[in-house]
Amino acid sequence: MTLPIATAQDYLTGFQRLLPRGRVWHRGWGTLQAQHLLTLMPTWARLHGRANELVEDIFPCSTNDLLPEWEATLGLPDPCTGPLDSIQERVAAVCTKFRARGGQSVAYFIAVAESLGFSITIDQFLATVPNPELAFTWRVNIYQQTSIVWFRAGISTAGDPLASWGSNLLECALEALKPAHTTIIFAYHNDTVWDADSGTIGTVWHDGATTTLWDS
Repeated sequence: MTLPIATAQDYLTGFQRLLPRGRVWHRGWGTLQAQHLLTLMPTWARLHGRANELVEDIFPCSTNDLLPEWEATLGLPDPCTGPLDSIQERVAAVCTKFRARGGQSVAYFIAVAESLGFSITIDQFLATVPNPELAFTWRVNIYQQTSIVWFRAGISTAGDPLASWGSNLLECALEALKPAHTTIIFAYHNDTVWDADSGTIGTVWHDGATTTLWDS
């Protein structure tokens, strides 16, 4: 939607049209009266611009100045994610929670991830005799390049993981929305690698605990 934009000069023209008729009430630009009136008009032009911005702010997915109000309304930040680091993450969390209408299909959870900026696929498993709980387990494959924080001598301390990765925002959203009886495995896709032993290209997947080579 295109919103009308009004400058200080536009407001001066409109204001002059409202002046009384007579010799002392001049229209146009070349008078001392017009110069004095023009000093008042930037305030109205600025208020006009702020009103235009408010139209975007009233929608949760494009909010800026009203972001704190939207977060308070929707109960954000979510306790499971903690404070979010950037405005983009905060807006994404507001948008996702506002748009969430519930669902249990694969398409629904893929749509939730897309609203957070992630491209995913979902794998479902068949139950087996030794592992009947697989029927209630599903794997979320995240295909974006994920930043890895490596253990570094002189910076990291004892007890820090050798490497960490993942998105608290994505995992928290899906964990909160998943059916209560199910378990999610998060698999982060990071690199394409060459397996010299088999002569094939595979991908490295990280599930938060192990690193596994999956043949392509």
